[in-house]
Amino acid sequence: MTAYDDQNVFAKVLRGEIPCFKIYENERAFAFLDIMPRSPGHTLVIPKAPARGILDIAEDDFAEVARTSKRIAIAAMRAFGADGIIIQQFSEPASGQVVLHLHMHVMPVKQGVDLLPAQTRKEDPAVLADHAGRMIAALRG
Repeated sequence: MTAYDDQNVFAKVLRGEIPCFKIYENERAFAFLDIMPRSPGHTLVIPKAPARGILDIAEDDFAEVARTSKRIAIAAMRAFGADGIIIQQFSEPASGQVVLHLHMHVMPVKQGVDLLPAQTRKEDPAVLADHAGRMIAALRG
């Protein structure tokens, strides 16, 4: 397996070199909106530790990413009146992984509304700011 590249886009987000719409963070995990969402509220949850995917992440770090993904899923259900949640994780390019830093996609879905195709349209920053505010409010309860 190829070594972790600390110049990937998510590593740069973690270092503050690339702006994002942050939803949540703790000592091991970081959650922010996908700028090309497949549904309103599509959030990415990543470890703060350097890991390409599930094959090389420490178990405790992955457990925190999973716990954070659940927390984000519950908030997304509330914030967007969703009927369900899709959580996806791809490891290595053959699986469809594009950014080689482990990430979980948390996507709220509504019955009868298809997801947008992956990586097809950047969302308007004003819409993302609104969605971030809704998610943050939902996390606060």
